[in-house]
Amino acid sequence: MPLTFTLDPVVTPGLRDGILDLWTDVTNAGGAVGFVPPAGREDIRPALVRQLVSMAEERSRLLVGHDEEGDVAATAFLTFNTHPLMTHWIWLYTVMVHPRHQGRGYGRDLMAAVARAARTLDGVEAIRLACRGGLGLERFYASCGYKEVGRIPDAIRVAPGDDRDDVVMLLPLT
Repeated sequence: MPLTFTLDPVVTPGLRDGILDLWTDVTNAGGAVGFVPPAGREDIRPALVRQLVSMAEERSRLLVGHDEEGDVAATAFLTFNTHPLMTHWIWLYTVMVHPRHQGRGYGRDLMAAVARAARTLDGVEAIRLACRGGLGLERFYASCGYKEVGRIPDAIRVAPGDDRDDVVMLLPLT
């Protein structure tokens, strides 16, 4: 059954906790979402609070995918640029699909929903994201229409002796 996507859902305690659980589970399954395993809810909570503040300040928008049970199964944060010369593109952060749902095409569904949502935003012509090299994420995002436009070698230190490239990808919307 496909996920149901909602842009700008009302942030209830249940949604907040669902996102926190998703972020924790994705991290501990090895997902490249800003942390390395093992990570607990309390490790991730400050990053979620920053995202929620950004939403309250209208600097970010949240896209959530719920599964057939109504659980948070996928998320992405669309973040506006504040620099006056870069307002024509947005950043995409914290793209996640719960590990129990991976392999069903939900990641591709999430990225299509992100593009549809971004096309509704005034003046937005492209989506830019950065991903951790070494995990095949570049191939996934390329399969969703994104092009690699930059790479900073060894910019992400996952652990001592484990440095990864920071890969910048872009999806033109026009």
